[in-house]
Amino acid sequence: MKQIEGNTSKGGHYSPGVISRGMLYVSGQLPIDPGTGKIAEGGAAEQTRTALGNMERILLDAGAQKENVVLCRVYIPDVSLWDEVNAVYAEFFGEHRPARVMVPTTALHHGALVEIEAVAELPES
Repeated sequence: MKQIEGNTSKGGHYSPGVISRGMLYVSGQLPIDPGTGKIAEGGAAEQTRTALGNMERILLDAGAQKENVVLCRVYIPDVSLWDEVNAVYAEFFGEHRPARVMVPTTALHHGALVEIEAVAELPES
């Protein structure tokens, strides 16, 4: 098992990503702007772009790309955000369509409007 470093929430006891048996498990990524360390400004669309960008940085650090993602779990605090989040998600992945679940839940940490976790198959080296 290999841990992938990256931004973690202060006090959070987790790794941003873990490689195990050829798979990369990406912890839930909040829309935290890597430059400011704060939740991205804007609505659900901008926050989704930021969370996906954070996820992509972890993928790249592990030697993977978004096309290697096989599963995403997307958490939103209200089902009314589904269409807006889905549109940005579709734009990000393009023709690639990993399995996905979108989970309407209660409030997310720091008031975020989206949190995204992923599982990716690492390319053979």
